[in-house]
Amino acid sequence: MVEDETRAELARLGVEETAPGLTALAVKLAEAIDGADAPTAIAVAARELRATMQELRRLAPVDAEGDTVDDIAAARARRRAAAREAPG
Repeated sequence: MVEDETRAELARLGVEETAPGLTALAVKLAEAIDGADAPTAIAVAARELRATMQELRRLAPVDAEGDTVDDIAAARARRRAAAREAPG
């Protein structure tokens, strides 16, 4: 349950190559949560998993396309191309 969701998020983040130790730690913490019976043990593992995932999200590569800067650059390129094609 928690392990499956954690693995899915790690795959979306694409951080395994960048931070293999933290990635493995996140999976182990998720496994501990799934296997724990005591509420205190679950709470401790969940707190550590949350902190580990927060660090991994910071390490995740930023998407190179699709942000506002890319939109502005594309609009500028279109305007320049239209200006070059315009007579005069």
